[in-house]
Amino acid sequence: MLLFRSNYRKCFLLLILLAYVTGLNAQTFKSEAKIAIQQKVNKLLAKMTLEEKIGQLNQYASYKNATGPISSTGNMIDEIKQGRVGSILKVNGVADTRIYQQAAMQSRLKIPLLFGEDVIHGYRITFPIPLAEAASWDMDAIGFSARLAATEAAASGIQWAFAPMVDISRDPRWGRVMEGAGEDPYLGSRIAIARVKGFQGNGLGSLDAVMACAKHFAAYGAAIAGRDYNAVDMSDRTLWEVYLPPFKAAVDAGAATFMNSFNELNGIPATGNSYLQRNILKGKWGFGGFVVSDWGSIPEMVNHGFVKNNSEAARVALNAGSDMDMEGRSYINNLPILVKSGRVSIATVNDAVKRILTKKFELGLFADPFRFCNQQREAAIVNSPSIRNAARAVAQKSMVLLKNEGSLLPLAKNLKTIALIGPLVKAKKDMNGFWALPWGVAHETEPVSLFEGVQNKLGGQTKLLFAKGCNINDTSKVDFAEAIATAKNADVVIMAIGESYDMSGEAKSRSNIHIPGVQEELVKAIQATGKPVVVLVMGGRPLIFNQTADCVPAILYTWWLGVEAGNAMADVLFGDYNPSGKLPITFPQSEGQIPIYYATKNTGRPLINDNDRAYKSAYLDVSNTPKFAFGYGLSYTTFKYSNLKLSAKAINNLQSIIASFTVTNTGNYAGEEVAQLYLRNRVASVTRPVKELKDFCKIKLMPSESKTITFVINKQKLSLYNQQMQWVTEPGMFGVMIGSASDDIRLVDEFELLKR
Repeated sequence: MLLFRSNYRKCFLLLILLAYVTGLNAQTFKSEAKIAIQQKVNKLLAKMTLEEKIGQLNQYASYKNATGPISSTGNMIDEIKQGRVGSILKVNGVADTRIYQQAAMQSRLKIPLLFGEDVIHGYRITFPIPLAEAASWDMDAIGFSARLAATEAAASGIQWAFAPMVDISRDPRWGRVMEGAGEDPYLGSRIAIARVKGFQGNGLGSLDAVMACAKHFAAYGAAIAGRDYNAVDMSDRTLWEVYLPPFKAAVDAGAATFMNSFNELNGIPATGNSYLQRNILKGKWGFGGFVVSDWGSIPEMVNHGFVKNNSEAARVALNAGSDMDMEGRSYINNLPILVKSGRVSIATVNDAVKRILTKKFELGLFADPFRFCNQQREAAIVNSPSIRNAARAVAQKSMVLLKNEGSLLPLAKNLKTIALIGPLVKAKKDMNGFWALPWGVAHETEPVSLFEGVQNKLGGQTKLLFAKGCNINDTSKVDFAEAIATAKNADVVIMAIGESYDMSGEAKSRSNIHIPGVQEELVKAIQATGKPVVVLVMGGRPLIFNQTADCVPAILYTWWLGVEAGNAMADVLFGDYNPSGKLPITFPQSEGQIPIYYATKNTGRPLINDNDRAYKSAYLDVSNTPKFAFGYGLSYTTFKYSNLKLSAKAINNLQSIIASFTVTNTGNYAGEEVAQLYLRNRVASVTRPVKELKDFCKIKLMPSESKTITFVINKQKLSLYNQQMQWVTEPGMFGVMIGSASDDIRLVDEFELLKR
């Protein structure tokens, strides 16, 4: 036995030494590879003319499926051959990318092109919209979704995804809220990391990896009045505490590129903002990738009134740190004169070019410009059944059960007759939502409607009735009578209401975020029949539907779920998947409450009692509370929280506290719960929110099963920006709140942070 232990220790020590040496070797290899690439970049740069350098900073669109205004140009193929183009977007498929890359190989220096695309929530196979995926609170699922999208895109000739969007938004009027992760900087940061790592996989150079692009830098989600492209005005405190953390997380996760934003920030357009791009991103954070403008945002600085012409726009943008001009033609047309006149230094141009060339070398494009142009790989990977199955699994996790009175859900599979009523019951295109690439009509990529999903689930055992009832966005009630008669002939009614796919997304801001048209009146009429009614709400943002929320017994928020939407909805409706989603963004009662979010300040006159609003921070006509709070979401089962224990009641900032507690499944179904940790800094040198999300854990429990969960509360979670905007800890009392939602706290305790 002693000999065994001795040999075991020797083997163990040998393994540790081997791991250490292997780690050193891996670091050495990466370092040597990085040095080798920089040497190659420098050697190539020395051969380039000024015009060829500027060409690398120039990005054109193919004009297919454009997502912005197109500028006229000459023959793009000729410009590529002249070395005047460094990147192209909106070219899909290895056949087309090969054509453009072959043109690049006819240029003097044969510098390969980069191909970019808006791979927002899937490439050929569409996954749930990003806000829906955020509702899963499942980092593995979110990362896997990005990983599969990258695999498809790379197989189709793409090396660069213009995602993830990591903008925090607390205004559901903003159309692009559907593209992000919601309102919270901690959740948003976790999701940013998952998506960046998903897109980039094992690293650039892998044939199934694409460059991630963290966007939009910065504060785009805070556009005034929720109106897209509008100005943003905020304090440095709000910027650093709320809007920058997900971008910093993206840098730390290794994001290859950043995209700046359309908005101005405190009077300076982000595209020409040195504070954001030079001081913070490339300076303080040490970002080594490159920054691309958003579509035409460089010349748009003229419209902002920040520069007088396109030449000035080019000068300001490049000097501020915008490396690549997306569809603006500002750099290609103006930088040669600006450099020769000394208004832009050649060193600034060289820095931008080096950053872009470095990524091309890292992708392996110089070694083989056509390595992403393999038709056999494209045919084997794109549209594969395994990716579609994964899309269904992610869609299941993304739905949020908002209401389930009397345990109406899940529905029995032996019902004799089900009525499916509403304008979105048979909708297909809407299931893909905004930012789905338009592949045209193809059966293999066509979304599954709700009607088809229920039909697939139940086969011929149950009679399915259908009535549209009304359109999405008009006032006609001519079809109400048919819908009511259909409902009366069914055992249960499933209704599908909400937005169409083109009502949320870029340039899709809405001042009225109620469910449009007469859809809620239809719900009320069907509810009046006395039949059990389940309502599925579909959309790309938090919608207001108070009438429906107050009158029907069961509501499932399904967002836009992608190609497998109908099948995934049926999985949840009939109990093959127990819903586990939690809201990543607050749902208001009224537009007048916007912006509304959980991490509010207390104010000097906080509302303690809703019945006593006199001279308190409150409205006269509506409560302060949302309709559905951040972190909220029900399950077919129930969960009990108990036995909260803190490992210490006082620590200094070099120590940590372990918060442990037990979660028990007290219902009859296996289910997943997202346990959430919130902290409150009770007294500080700057006022703090009443609660801030600092951790969460998603666990699956069988009926009667219990698990102990631990959260580590450390210096990072206790720090704040003080009055001098320094990231510090301050001694004081902290409240610990653990629960199922921001407004459903089950366990509380407190501890003291001491002076060190």
